[in-house]
Amino acid sequence: MHMTAAYADELTRWEYPHPYDRYSMLDTDPSEFLDPTSHFLALVDAAGELAGFRSFGRDGQVPGGTYDDSALDMGGGLRPDLTGRGLGGAAIQLGIDYAWENFDIQKLRVTVWQENKRALKVLSALGFQSLDRFVATTTQEEYQILTLARR
Repeated sequence: MHMTAAYADELTRWEYPHPYDRYSMLDTDPSEFLDPTSHFLALVDAAGELAGFRSFGRDGQVPGGTYDDSALDMGGGLRPDLTGRGLGGAAIQLGIDYAWENFDIQKLRVTVWQENKRALKVLSALGFQSLDRFVATTTQEEYQILTLARR
């Protein structure tokens, strides 16, 4: 589902516990989620509640990483109360399927904080391959870039 103003506003209230607090979006302007160049996609449950999101483009990049046009960057997250429940794979797969159907691309790229072992495990299980590691210029923390080629 396309991102709505109401869902965008809700994202700005998502607060994650430590050590995942780096993903909290409390100071984010909701209009960033409505920017058409970031292609934000709302993931909603059967009741229409926002459960997560996927983004495609610059939003998935971290300052300090090396990016080119060989792949489409994808980012995203789950609502804080849904993390750690085994839902990440399905959420990421929805993003993968959406990307293959809606963008003329052959490869997806994700950038993940190196300490986010849960995400790295899920991405590996989905077939993503490690491409590079780097230190973010904004936080001085290590990140990993992974790619997935279209089958």
